[in-house]
Amino acid sequence: MDGQGRKSKEYEQKPVEETLSELKVDRTLGLDDKAVSERRSRFGFNEIEEKEEALWHRVFRRFWGPIPWMIEVAAILSAAVQKWEDFSIIFVMLLVNAGLDFMQEHRALNALKTLKQRLSKEVTVRRNGQFVRVPVRELVPGDIVKIRIGDIVPADVQLLDGDYLQIDQSALTGESLPVTRKTGAVAFANTIVKQGEMLAVVLNTGMNTSFSSVVALVAEAQRQERSHFQKMVIQIGNFLIMVTLVLVLLIVMVSLFRHEPLLDIIRFALVLSVAAIPVALPAVLSVTMAVGAMNLAKRQAIVSRLAAIEELAGVDIFCTDKTGTLTKNQMEVANPEVLEGFTEQELFLYAALASRPENNDPVELPIFSYLDTKLKSVDWKSWKQTSFTPFDPVSKRTEADAEKDGHTVHVVKGAPQVVIEMAGLDEARTRKLNDSVNELASKGYRTLGVGVKEGEGMFRMIGLIPLYDPPREDSKQVIDEMHKFGVKVKMVTGDNLAIAREIGGILGLEQKTIRSSQLSGASANELLNLAEVLATAIYRKLKGDVELREAKAFASDVMEQVGKLYDTRLLEREFIHTHESAIVEMIEDVDIFAEVVPEDKYRIVDTLQKGGHIVSMTGDGVNDAPALKKADCGIAVSNATDAARAAADIVLTAPGLSVINAAMQQARLTFARMKSYATFRIAETIRIILFMTLSIVVFNFYPITPLMIILLALLNDIPILAIAYDNSTIHPTPVRWKMQELLIIASSLGLFGVIASFLLFFLLQQYGFSEPMIQTLLFLKLIIAGHSTLYVTRSEGWFWQRPWPSPLLFGATFGTEILGTIFAVYGLFVTPIGWTYALLIWAYALLEFVINDAIKLAVKRVFLQRNHD
Repeated sequence: MDGQGRKSKEYEQKPVEETLSELKVDRTLGLDDKAVSERRSRFGFNEIEEKEEALWHRVFRRFWGPIPWMIEVAAILSAAVQKWEDFSIIFVMLLVNAGLDFMQEHRALNALKTLKQRLSKEVTVRRNGQFVRVPVRELVPGDIVKIRIGDIVPADVQLLDGDYLQIDQSALTGESLPVTRKTGAVAFANTIVKQGEMLAVVLNTGMNTSFSSVVALVAEAQRQERSHFQKMVIQIGNFLIMVTLVLVLLIVMVSLFRHEPLLDIIRFALVLSVAAIPVALPAVLSVTMAVGAMNLAKRQAIVSRLAAIEELAGVDIFCTDKTGTLTKNQMEVANPEVLEGFTEQELFLYAALASRPENNDPVELPIFSYLDTKLKSVDWKSWKQTSFTPFDPVSKRTEADAEKDGHTVHVVKGAPQVVIEMAGLDEARTRKLNDSVNELASKGYRTLGVGVKEGEGMFRMIGLIPLYDPPREDSKQVIDEMHKFGVKVKMVTGDNLAIAREIGGILGLEQKTIRSSQLSGASANELLNLAEVLATAIYRKLKGDVELREAKAFASDVMEQVGKLYDTRLLEREFIHTHESAIVEMIEDVDIFAEVVPEDKYRIVDTLQKGGHIVSMTGDGVNDAPALKKADCGIAVSNATDAARAAADIVLTAPGLSVINAAMQQARLTFARMKSYATFRIAETIRIILFMTLSIVVFNFYPITPLMIILLALLNDIPILAIAYDNSTIHPTPVRWKMQELLIIASSLGLFGVIASFLLFFLLQQYGFSEPMIQTLLFLKLIIAGHSTLYVTRSEGWFWQRPWPSPLLFGATFGTEILGTIFAVYGLFVTPIGWTYALLIWAYALLEFVINDAIKLAVKRVFLQRNHD
């Protein structure tokens, strides 16, 4: 083999046998272990090398940016005016903030890396003469692989055996339509197989594939999207930064007007800004997301995009594929119908003789399963097939000849109408059987007809075998729980209307059903039907809930005008586009979408998103991939195709859907924690920055020193991280940011904190405390009252109601409060106050805490009353 540098396209000019010779591989045996080992040492693993950020850069990045710059300048100015205690504490604070942030990012990255390794794809490869499953990364040039519908092509390959493949190359070339590839053609890594199954030989792997150049470009341009949740939290952070900077600027201007030393003013302003700005925001985000991902991993759900956990908190519509997602994708036999003169044993014997177990045909497997479990006495294995004609979509049947002990039969299995016609039944029996088939079809069953010709006798029909794809054991429970949590479930399936409606009924979905053609406007009649639905929806929207008869009369008038539009495309543009809100309303109202294609699934998700909904999509097939990618949170179920897994944000590795509800609850927990943090952070910023600003500007008094501000910020950041592990309430409905309510509650808590601080300040002045003592007492009060605010914001009701705080949060907050108390009592970095005054401050802060909790509930009641009115 002359190296792997040859471009894959050049192999298209070569015959397959010449390629195999050059790669030194036998198509019937594949490579042996020795050859694989040699080639791996030469070419490496079949993977695209990801450029990881260097460790030194990740460390250095913590000291570069607006917030670190502020802390660093404050440290330099403290050294310049020889405030070495301040310098030391600021330096420690800088290291602690950088260390905590680095540690949490490192933990999150390692967690994600470990989880993604569990998602490693596998491929069927021929080695040592046998087909085995190996991870894709272990492929080497010369491997003989089997690729089929739904697979992502694992490397650059040349096709060897099989009819054809239809391949989606859009990821590589941008072509919108799949291309057909036959024996001798080259298929490129990371393209998606849409149809077919073939053997292929691996040409190039890893960084030598054609796809590696695309990855290099993507790596430069790729930017991770922020979730709705993250955008809102960052907006809160920006708001706090702006408020802080405005008030700090006011302090600087007043201090300059009073001719205070410039260096002291700048140093104080920087330190105050550091204390008020939410320095811990990035760390809190990364910790909460990493915790959520790890909790889901324990439930065998792997998160490939961390922000998807947070999106799930607001999901109010859950779209799901049927086959393989809500159902087992494993056909089972229902109650068979046997014609007079035959037995159930004969029906299944002849059905088995017209099948082959090695084909693993999903229609034939339930026949063998039924024989193995319920008709064990039938000795079908003693029969010998002498000929077999596989299913033909034109003749719609499978035929076979079989013999046993000199007795020969010709058996047929296929569409019931075909077998009925072959049997030449009379009109009455034909009508009766057709009625049975139609009734089974209305219930969603797929029915097989079975017939036999014994020796030289007449061909006779034996009976009907109904098949159905049963729901998973947990599907109904999952849907019921989603309804309980305020999420509307919609089934989106390619199956026909009858099957979709039958399964939907079993699973407890309402029977509001629509065909995909009613979405796409495929024909004039279907478009007129859609027009009627839209007109009714528009009328009801304008007039309110009215009699259906009035709505239909209005619809009739609209349809008369619609009927004059003979061009369906014009109709779509002029009518549907004009009334997009009515289309959203119609899709919102439908529970089951049947006979859909991938474009329809994408369109449904997109339309619901345009209607203001946060949408989750679940599926397992190639046809689900576009909708999975489009959804706010795409979820691929276990045994999903590579294409679906690659498009999804969360991949389930265990059968069933119950973990989705667990993920939704985890997301709502995360939301509650972040809402608690946001409310606390706004309240605390107002409490500190407004109190400091009014004290300096109005009373010309610095209530706490720059060193105290630094200690306050340091002691605040430690317990903040523990919020990610707190016990929070799981909200019973999808959650969204109610910014007005959040800002008013947080501002109310902050303003009361300012009032409480000034009241304490006036009391201390009244009783003749010295300025250094007042500063220490205020410093201790701000620590205790600030941490206590966490217990106000974390709870929807009174602070003592469940869920109670986690031990970690309680330990972190109580521990830092004790540490701050020790600083104040014994005079570490501050003027000492002793235990008596420290305990009085504790009592004062706890009284403020109880009043704050009552204020929170009073404000919430006002909002509830306003919403009710």
